[in-house]
Amino acid sequence: MPFIIAIDGPAASGKGTIARALSAHFGFHHLDTGLLYRATGAKGGDPVLAAQRLCADDLASPDLRSAEAGQAASRIAAIPEVRAALVEFQHRFAAQEPGAVLDGRDIGTVICPHAQVKLYVVASDQVRAERRAAELGADPAEMLAQLQERDRRDSERATAPLRPANDAVVLDTSTLSVQQAIEQAIQAVAKAR
Repeated sequence: MPFIIAIDGPAASGKGTIARALSAHFGFHHLDTGLLYRATGAKGGDPVLAAQRLCADDLASPDLRSAEAGQAASRIAAIPEVRAALVEFQHRFAAQEPGAVLDGRDIGTVICPHAQVKLYVVASDQVRAERRAAELGADPAEMLAQLQERDRRDSERATAPLRPANDAVVLDTSTLSVQQAIEQAIQAVAKAR
């Protein structure tokens, strides 16, 4: 059975950076599940049909990291039929040997509740807004408003809301360097192996 690391948390908390580092450190496959929703939203048209037809090549588009793609992803992620269409993709990915690291919003609670390690990565709203603004060359105040709206939508949706799994290790990256956050995550995984 492959070893699964589930990483959840709000946007710009550092979960993607941590997930990529864990994947490289342990030699596991990595999937940023947000790209599934971003790619589905970017396709336009009927989001359910777009989700059903999504393939791995769709995840390579460079414009999927834009703020607009993130907002579209958050909106369509609230559609139960879209979520259902993308769950099987994620299950197949998680079943790869020797292991997989999946990061998103509901990996530890819905997609891989049986994951051997569950991390819930957080950071303060202000820190997240500053990180995202620096990444996108945007206004921090505008980013703060967008992140808070997205957090609200993701946390309040009826299907698979953003929340930590009961057995998740919470990792607050607000005051940590990238390396410190990665080291803490590696230690959490090492304890479970």
